[in-house]
Amino acid sequence: MTDAAPRPTGRKMFFPLSKLIFFVITPSNFLILIGLLGCLLLFTEVGRNLGRALALAGFLGLLIAGLGPLSAWVLLPLENRFPVFADDGAPVTGIVVLGGAVEADTSMSRDQITVNDAGEREIALADLARRYPQARLVFSGGSGAMREHPISEAEIVSRFADSLGVPRNRLILEQQSRNTRENAVFSARMTQPKPGERWLLVTSAWHMPRAMGCFREAGFPVTAYPVDYRTSGPRDATRLTTFASDGLSEFDIGVKEWIGLIAYKLAGYTKTWLPAP
Repeated sequence: MTDAAPRPTGRKMFFPLSKLIFFVITPSNFLILIGLLGCLLLFTEVGRNLGRALALAGFLGLLIAGLGPLSAWVLLPLENRFPVFADDGAPVTGIVVLGGAVEADTSMSRDQITVNDAGEREIALADLARRYPQARLVFSGGSGAMREHPISEAEIVSRFADSLGVPRNRLILEQQSRNTRENAVFSARMTQPKPGERWLLVTSAWHMPRAMGCFREAGFPVTAYPVDYRTSGPRDATRLTTFASDGLSEFDIGVKEWIGLIAYKLAGYTKTWLPAP
């Protein structure tokens, strides 16, 4: 099934702006930009001293964030906020899996489902579909592309459901959402959850606090089912990273998620700064 509800016009302006803002404030991008600015200022008389400081700050920032344990420091509080799901035998009415893992364009070009580092979300979808054969399955994921008529993640999951071992006729596809708040609002609108029902929410552990806050605000009580952990535990807080690219990628994810939590609280999308169980 699909949701053909029209998108609010205000989203057309907000979405590109949010993309631009997140590009600039992504830590690795920001450090590169200030380092580049510093290098340019080195060729001027007035800004030479400032240029040295910025170039040094950019280089050291990339070095520390890439090889140091900073990524674990920002991710651990997020990933440990909600515990791993423990099946207590209570019936499960439905399962909501959030998008963010499917590479839609690559999947279409290569004619197979392609996922990124958050692919555990799709693995959990297949596993939970098998474990709870009577549960309703909701996949909530539109498209992050800014072009007209992009293909949604939900459409890709539907097309390649056989690869996941998930029957297509069990899938409820929510294809309009472009952020976590809309995941919650549109999923609640489609499923109309009733009091006493148990719904599992599947998303990355570092994203779970913001997602839970949004679903609660949307009046959709869910039980956290965190996946896609990026840290192995507290010991990571004292470990160096082997590859700078890995450290920067995880640091970017963590910082952007904390910024997202602040922005969602200020916008009224969540009731608390860091939702808890």
